[in-house]
Amino acid sequence: MKKPISRKMHGGADYAYAALAAVLPELAGFEEEEKAKLLCRIIGCGTLTYTLFTRAEWGLFKLIPFKAHLITDFTAGIFTLGAPWLFNFSQNKKARNAFLAIGLTSVVASILTKAEEM
Repeated sequence: MKKPISRKMHGGADYAYAALAAVLPELAGFEEEEKAKLLCRIIGCGTLTYTLFTRAEWGLFKLIPFKAHLITDFTAGIFTLGAPWLFNFSQNKKARNAFLAIGLTSVVASILTKAEEM
């Protein structure tokens, strides 16, 4: 399968994803759902952290191999997809759907990115 997302493009998307995840409760209107709000902050900060430590053009500290970064993206995406049920906020439609959207985004981006080390 041809993978259309380059390592460079992926990095830009990850920084945007981290920022979006952190403010998602306010953007999607579920800031009253405390567990979901906290998880969004954790997902945003976590993504920013491992992105900064990735061995790529856009990594600041260049410690984590890019393939490990992609595996982390995939794993975090699967966790995010299940989070509404794991943390019991699936009844909140806005929070559940926001988590499904960002989780699916993470999984798809990890699958569609060329896994070429720097």
